[in-house]
Amino acid sequence: MTHAQPQKKSVFNMNVDLMHGPILKSLLLFMLPILISNLFQQLYNTVDTMIVGNVLGDTALAAIGSCGSIYELLVGFGIGIGNGLAIVAARSYGAQDEDLLKRTVVGSVVIGLIASLVITTAGFFGLHALLQLLDTPAEILEEAYSYIIVIDLGVIVMFLYNLCAGLLRAIGNSVMPLVFLLISSALNVGLDLWFIAGVGMGVRGAAVATVIAQGISVVLCILYVLAKVHILIPEKKHLAVGSHLYWELFSQSISMGLMSSIVSAGSVVLQYGINGLGTLTIAGHTAARKLFAFTDMPLISMANAGSTFVSQNRGANQPDRVRRGMRQMYLYSVVVMVAAVVLMNFGAQWMVQLISGSSEPIVLENGARYLLWNAPFYAVLGVLLCTRYALQSLGQKVLPLFSSVIELVGKVIFVLVFIPKFQYNAVILCEPIIWFFMTAYLVAVYLHEPFVFPKKKK
Repeated sequence: MTHAQPQKKSVFNMNVDLMHGPILKSLLLFMLPILISNLFQQLYNTVDTMIVGNVLGDTALAAIGSCGSIYELLVGFGIGIGNGLAIVAARSYGAQDEDLLKRTVVGSVVIGLIASLVITTAGFFGLHALLQLLDTPAEILEEAYSYIIVIDLGVIVMFLYNLCAGLLRAIGNSVMPLVFLLISSALNVGLDLWFIAGVGMGVRGAAVATVIAQGISVVLCILYVLAKVHILIPEKKHLAVGSHLYWELFSQSISMGLMSSIVSAGSVVLQYGINGLGTLTIAGHTAARKLFAFTDMPLISMANAGSTFVSQNRGANQPDRVRRGMRQMYLYSVVVMVAAVVLMNFGAQWMVQLISGSSEPIVLENGARYLLWNAPFYAVLGVLLCTRYALQSLGQKVLPLFSSVIELVGKVIFVLVFIPKFQYNAVILCEPIIWFFMTAYLVAVYLHEPFVFPKKKK
């Protein structure tokens, strides 16, 4: 067995040791770049929308918006696969098995390329029909298709981008993925302006800009790994991956990919129910959800950090450290909840008005009510996310996946039964109630996890 050696600190190598020393401090140091990445991604998406809307107008904006759910499914599945592959890599790193880590890199690339090819092929033949199935207005159908087909053809670039970031995080480096995201986002904005306003490519230009920007970041990331992260560079002998490792990588990546896709599908279902409540309600909810996407990032970022933490310590055979880490992540979720409650009580309506630009009482009242009612449940959401990701990192594949099925079924029930009767109040309470059921289920699974809580011999 070959053992991975701790890498020397430098400006370009800021690995966080998640297997030794103070747990909370390490988690926070590792999480911070992930949090900044997520915040910056949201800000970039907002700027991207502004460019399309201001340069091309409402029709172009509607065209991109109409295929938003498909975009989320494509991106979510791709990110999920990348995260699943990174989990296996983090376990190998935690076990200090450099040979296995390099074989994992080879296997991850192979599986990722095959998955990308399958997704691209399915999209090429089915996306136009899917847009029609989703009742996309005829006047924007072709424009929407011209956007989403480019995204689909660039799935392989998106995958490589996320895989590179995932592998770096797997060895404790969350700083460089942030650097590459910043580069990609800046390039994307510049290319958006050039292709849309300068060249006149329309909405297709926005998609082309995204693919090219991510492609350049992939190249930079690979060059960085070749120069600085030799532990991730396979040799000829590592090409023999083996069927067992291939199966582990495949099953873990598909599980994470499906989990992300099912969650996205649940959001599409809930949006269907919201769309029947009127324009002003939709406007208030849209503004509230954009704010929610920002305020829940500390929870999502900690869950992502926790995934690497648990994976490495699973590989290092440190169940006690996993237990202590999970308790600290749960406590962190409570702290975030308290901060969210304070923030919403003082500024919910003002923030909704800022985002929506509306002065309509219904818009402001509904948006603020959504934020105020959801804030006390942030602790539940935090426990849910941390536990779900931890179980995946421990090697559980089916049971965490089932939690996303609970979410989907719950949202279908709310759309069919409760929203027609209780209107927007049911929309607000839909997710918190589902979070409770999902969290109870996942915590029960976690407490019976044999690695973390081994059964005492009689």
